[in-house]
Amino acid sequence: MPLTKIFSTVLPRILLAAAVTLAASVLPAWAQAPPAGAELLPLGEVRAGMKGCAYTIFAGDQVEKFDLEVIGVLPNFLGPRQAIILVQLLGEKVEHTGVVAGMSGSPVYLEGKLAGALSLKLGIFTKEAIAGVTPIADVLEPPVSLLEAQENARPVAALPERFSLRSGIPAAATLERIETPLVFSGFQQSTLREFAPQLAGYGFVAVQGGTAEARADDGQLHAGEMAGMVLVQGDASINSACTVTAVRGDQVFLCGHPFLGMGKLSLPMARSRVVTTLSSSLASTKIVNVGGPIGTITADHLTAVVGKLGPPPAMIPLDLAVVWGGAERKFHFEVARQQKLTPMLVAISTLNGLTQNPLYGEGNTLQVSGEVRIKGHASVRIENTYAPGDSGLPDGMPVALGILGTVSRLFSNTYEAPDIAGISLRVEGAAGNHSYRIESAWLDASEVAPGETVRVRVLLRPYRGEPMIRELSVRVPEQAARGTTLRVLVSDAEGMNRAARGFSPGGAGAEGGLEPFITLLNRERRNDRVYAGLFLPAPTLILEDKEMPNVPLSQINVLDGKSTPGRAQILRESLAGEDAVTLGGPVGGAISLALVVR
Repeated sequence: MPLTKIFSTVLPRILLAAAVTLAASVLPAWAQAPPAGAELLPLGEVRAGMKGCAYTIFAGDQVEKFDLEVIGVLPNFLGPRQAIILVQLLGEKVEHTGVVAGMSGSPVYLEGKLAGALSLKLGIFTKEAIAGVTPIADVLEPPVSLLEAQENARPVAALPERFSLRSGIPAAATLERIETPLVFSGFQQSTLREFAPQLAGYGFVAVQGGTAEARADDGQLHAGEMAGMVLVQGDASINSACTVTAVRGDQVFLCGHPFLGMGKLSLPMARSRVVTTLSSSLASTKIVNVGGPIGTITADHLTAVVGKLGPPPAMIPLDLAVVWGGAERKFHFEVARQQKLTPMLVAISTLNGLTQNPLYGEGNTLQVSGEVRIKGHASVRIENTYAPGDSGLPDGMPVALGILGTVSRLFSNTYEAPDIAGISLRVEGAAGNHSYRIESAWLDASEVAPGETVRVRVLLRPYRGEPMIRELSVRVPEQAARGTTLRVLVSDAEGMNRAARGFSPGGAGAEGGLEPFITLLNRERRNDRVYAGLFLPAPTLILEDKEMPNVPLSQINVLDGKSTPGRAQILRESLAGEDAVTLGGPVGGAISLALVVR
């Protein structure tokens, strides 16, 4: 063949191939992703043996394609009329990694049509990469009944685990959700370990990651890229990460399965950027950096998580100051606003900020003060002291659990949803264990006349210290009947709260509203004090935040005769007087003394 003919026929082909290769190397990641307007494949057309592919990111911003083959369709797998497409992943990379945590939501194409979202994996330690695919119709248009059911559902442990325990089917033989990486940035393993049972129960796999700088193109999402929910941001962050199945206008569909099954919600949505994929025989996962905010997660249902591009919703500011030896260190977090998640997120952030800084040390007594600010209402005051324990838990753990309890009670009240404007905490440390135990107590007189004051002496034993005596006093009411035996209760805060108000506030008073409920919370006694209370043998009616002692028996009988006496509590004693002494640490114990009115 003449040289001129070779150049005229072969060279153009070489140049064309080189141009294509060069173009592919410089094209942005989204250009290599599947087209957004691909035709949808109905579930009824899916057949065993069909060839296809899926798209996800294994590293960087590069969307990659991997092959798959349909094994079959499992009708009614997720629930009535909720099928799953069973597929086998093919190719060197996926056969090496298996199904990867964070791969859920990867768009699946069969014969060039969008068929669904990768969502399930088959067991652990399996030799083949077998996965489940949520049909695309269920991803894009979930039935209304599913949304309503998921909106009222409580988050529970992963279904396959519970099913395996009941049925005896080994975990390796069940399809379960592909884990959602919960990316912790600025958190240490010691913090995550304390909340591991709660995280595992929600179906998360906790991974450490970073926070990437926000970029102008964060909101330009395409199928195969990653996004997720923002749960905590600020000096540390917690975010979920899933693969995007499809983008329709400003709506983003991802995960192919629920995050927590919370139904309608409003949580910030952020871009996720993959650093690399970690291959593991136990659980391969993506290592992710969290990018900038891009919108709002609006729904979390059985077959997909749905987001809307645009401005993100507001979060709850959490400010923490840690003080030790005159030095102070401050942290700022913002926590997602969601009834089931916010208390745990506040607790994790508090524990991490407290324990993971140079000022913190084990073996110290921690005094906590602060407030939970609520729009349109009074603030809930926080004031408690915690001594180091011998349980093996970090000494900061009771601090985290204490604020978790306060926020949980606010969110679970039966009056109205609290609009929390912010939470402020200040934790001051004092070296050593400064706890006290009530060892004994006695009165300066066993009989008193109405109107007289009786002194109460309390023997307190500090932790590994010499015992000490503190004096309190209570006054007998003028109307106390002669010959009556009264009860003097010397107690810690918890014992006095229960004796004076029955069970802890929270179940009483729907008609009173949130403000009386906050009043009850603020009226609770503090655990760094020893209390002496004088109780009369007369019923007390508690209604809302009001205490009505010496209620006539006729009214008590009316309430007792009702099967559900509304929002009232009836106590068989009335608190007639109280005194307290503040100590430098938590107090425990209780002793009852008898006092006769002569």
